Amino acid sequence: MANKGPSFGLSRQVQDKIDSKYDPDLELILVEWICRQCGSGVGRPEAGKAGFQAWLKDGCVLSELINSLSAGDKPVKKIASSSMAFKQMEQISQFLTAAENYGVTKTDMFQTVDLWEAKDLAAVQRTLSALGSLAITKDEGTYNGDPNWFFKKAQENKREFSDDQLKAGKNVIGLQMGSNKGASQEGMSYGRPRQIL
Repeated sequence: MANKGPSFGLSRQVQDKIDSKYDPDLELILVEWICRQCGSGVGRPEAGKAGFQAWLKDGCVLSELINSLSAGDKPVKKIASSSMAFKQMEQISQFLTAAENYGVTKTDMFQTVDLWEAKDLAAVQRTLSALGSLAITKDEGTYNGDPNWFFKKAQENKREFSDDQLKAGKNVIGLQMGSNKGASQEGMSYGRPRQIL
């Protein structure tokens, strides 16, 4: 962790709100999936946020994970554990780049400091969940885990319409615009008519 004192006031409230988004149940699923996906070489973390963060902090487990999901060339070429901060952060950055190339959207990605300084471990969980969902959706045979752990992303369902179908659709009044069937103002009155003297 960085040399930073405790936060107070609004900063503390914001950090508490970020910390409340962390899901311990999702942590158990993610740990189980990573252990199955990467094998026994990655070990298991201590239970809780601190253990989860310490397990992933050097970036080696994450790099092993993204490499295990790739069928061909390994996206992270060199995985080396180091005690130096900038080497650990570089390893995390390599994982993030490889995950983005794998197909995880930028909005689902965490930033390096979210993990390394434990700023937002819920964002780390979201990234790993998105990675698991993408692995299930791609169905390349590299996913090792329960398919019920992550949701399968929707696939494109492109439709082709003929010119006749498109022309027929122009004559239909959409339900959002209301309906004109049986609509008239006959018999409606809004109070007494105006008296002009």
